[in-house]
Amino acid sequence: MDLTGACWRTSTRSGSNQGACVEVADNLAAAVYVRDTKDCGSGPVLAFSRNAWRAFVSQVAARS
Repeated sequence: MDLTGACWRTSTRSGSNQGACVEVADNLAAAVYVRDTKDCGSGPVLAFSRNAWRAFVSQVAARS
């Protein structure tokens, strides 16, 4: 997985002092990528299709 050029951003809902943050990179054409902030650059990265990511965000928003 080539993440060159990925622009990572932290969720606005993540508690920055609680160590439970995730970062999302949605600027690459291939997929939307998610990683744990604590593992920045060294841990696993999840890849979601754009359709799967939209469905996930939609379901989370509907429950908020």
